[in-house]
Amino acid sequence: MTKALSAKAPTARERLLSAANELFYAEGVQTVGIDRIIEHAGVAKASLYNTFGGKEELIRAYLGSRHAKLSERLLRGVDAADTPRDRLLAVFDAQAELFAEDSYHGCAFVAASAEAKHGSAIEEASDAYRAWVRALFTGLARDAGAPDPEALGRRLHLLYDGGALSARMDRDPSAGVVARQTAAVLIDAALADGS
Repeated sequence: MTKALSAKAPTARERLLSAANELFYAEGVQTVGIDRIIEHAGVAKASLYNTFGGKEELIRAYLGSRHAKLSERLLRGVDAADTPRDRLLAVFDAQAELFAEDSYHGCAFVAASAEAKHGSAIEEASDAYRAWVRALFTGLARDAGAPDPEALGRRLHLLYDGGALSARMDRDPSAGVVARQTAAVLIDAALADGS
């Protein structure tokens, strides 16, 4: 049996998530309708409702999958860095690589939450991602010996957000390089305050 024949076909859930990832990220979660997702995924309408219950839960799952992929990407960069300072900067290195990709359309969480109702599953998924990024920066700042890791974490998170917005709005992938350079200044100043 060849490898192609032995590989399992993607499930309806996987096909729906793949279609959602492609269409929602490129065009927006409210712009893309359920019928278009279903057609793109090549599944029956009942598959979407049986699997996700509706569009909002599909959007939550889409954002959850993006969170997992982005977290993995950032952590891979952090884990490859040698020093605590470099681990903080590695987050910006990973982000800069993302900005350079032709498929970069900005932050999926910003785009989705801009269209979400207060208290929705979409807002919850976006909040969870943002809390994770803030905790990552704060933990790395603590590991680096910052005297106020929460303050440095917040500043770096704001810079991370600003880099993403600039890369998208200005169509300027070099925003990642500038964000990293600015992060280095913030980190060095914070660490110098602790000595």
